[in-house]
Amino acid sequence: MPATPAPLHVDPLVWGHGPRNFEAFLEPTCPFSCRAFSKLPDLLEKAGADRITIRIRLQSQPWHMFSGVIVRCILAASTLEGGKEAARTVMGAVAAHREEFEFTDHCAGPNMDATPNDIIKRIERYSGLQLAKAFAVPELQKAIKWQCKYSRQNGIHVSPTFMVDGLIDPAISSGDTVEAWMDRIFA
Repeated sequence: MPATPAPLHVDPLVWGHGPRNFEAFLEPTCPFSCRAFSKLPDLLEKAGADRITIRIRLQSQPWHMFSGVIVRCILAASTLEGGKEAARTVMGAVAAHREEFEFTDHCAGPNMDATPNDIIKRIERYSGLQLAKAFAVPELQKAIKWQCKYSRQNGIHVSPTFMVDGLIDPAISSGDTVEAWMDRIFA
């Protein structure tokens, strides 16, 4: 009798272990989400891992035409060795080259001829990670649907959106400094 395969482990995108819970709902190619993403390590360092828990929630948005493919790549990376750090590497690679994953006015430009496989290969090249095999695992769909359902049940419509201890704080903006974030988070 063949052994039952181990269930797919999708490493949660969580850093820190403090009592204050900060959730960032990010779309990987949104310029404002990319700006917010780049501030999260500094927030963790300044706030302290013992004071804050930072959770990245992936907010796929259909007007960012390859959003679903890129979100799946990030979650696929979280199943690889390195888990959440591999996922962060993919997010960083996409953010650093975000124009190459977007469309002009969300409807035109060079990506009109790109395929999902082209996007996966591009992300692999920029991140240095092999994602295609993990991307193709059918069970990954559960993690993608969970991200979507969690955003919907919390009324998340735009990215970035930030929640502090389970409540959306519309006063937190990607344009704010990390210090301004901390003033809101620890108020």
